[in-house]
Amino acid sequence: MLNLIINLIHKLIHEVKKMMEKSFVMMKPDAVQRRIMGKILTRFEEKGLQVVAAKLLKIDEDLAKEHYGEHSEKPFFNDLVSYITSSPSFAMVIKGDDAISLIRKIVGATNPKEADLGTIRGDFAMDMGRNIIHASDSPASAEREISLFFNEDEICEYKIADDPWIYE
Repeated sequence: MLNLIINLIHKLIHEVKKMMEKSFVMMKPDAVQRRIMGKILTRFEEKGLQVVAAKLLKIDEDLAKEHYGEHSEKPFFNDLVSYITSSPSFAMVIKGDDAISLIRKIVGATNPKEADLGTIRGDFAMDMGRNIIHASDSPASAEREISLFFNEDEICEYKIADDPWIYE
């Protein structure tokens, strides 16, 4: 009986460890216009992260203002809204163990001049105003941003075949 309980506890711990976090990631208009979406997406997939939703969209002004609302009082807000609405963006929901912090590491520092080589911004961006990509910075912002850009029925929950080769 004790062995059965211990096995159940181990299974439960394993399942809890496998609870995956979701993050919102958006390739901005400069990534779309420069035709580097595939290169960027590959970095997330090769790391073992799972794309569970994706769409190319032209963000309207209202959505841009809501998405970047935390910056509304900053002097660059209008330029940011103008930029993000200027051309299509590629929005995604990406899932994985500790996905938010992992994605932020892959993306690199907000200022491309401070981003390490090997990160998306370090390799592809030159200017703060054209920094290629946005990624949620916390579980709360991920939840808010995902709900702005995706309906619940647009997010696909599925098992990936290589999951046992990525996670213990």
